[in-house]
Amino acid sequence: MINTVSTKTAVTSIIVVSAGILLFLIWLIYLKEPLEVSNLTFISYLPIVNAIFNSLSAFCVLAGYLAIKKRKRELHLKFMLCALTFSFLFLISYLIYHTFHGDTLYEGEGLKRIFYFFILISHILLSAVVLPMILTTVYFAVTGNFAKHPIIARLTMPIWLYVSVTGVMIYLILYHL
Repeated sequence: MINTVSTKTAVTSIIVVSAGILLFLIWLIYLKEPLEVSNLTFISYLPIVNAIFNSLSAFCVLAGYLAIKKRKRELHLKFMLCALTFSFLFLISYLIYHTFHGDTLYEGEGLKRIFYFFILISHILLSAVVLPMILTTVYFAVTGNFAKHPIIARLTMPIWLYVSVTGVMIYLILYHL
């Protein structure tokens, strides 16, 4: 029973922290005016940096999945820690970019616009859902709860992969197509 209570507390904390992060991102991107600072030319490079972090995260999530399918737990752990690291670095870079640049508007029209917004909206909604799922999956792994870890991991992995890949697609659509 003690383990159940601590798990409930941990999952509740994960949900609260994730909701706080989501609310902060909404405020930062849609409500707050970007900071005006001169001589921050590196900001213009952050979208490609973000795409690279998302690509690396997607690669590591997929490689971690393949490793655990082959019962290579140590390799799985290494890939998943790398995926977490790249996702965390993405988040930091993303926060910096939106602090100083703000939102980037898409100017495409017609079917391109519909496709872009389908990808963007699904990406945003699933990124809000996947953060607490990732943290809960990690919690179960760290606490050695290998009865629950694979259950939530099976749900988390495809969503995390989708969010990472669509993050790269959004970059490509906004800046190169």
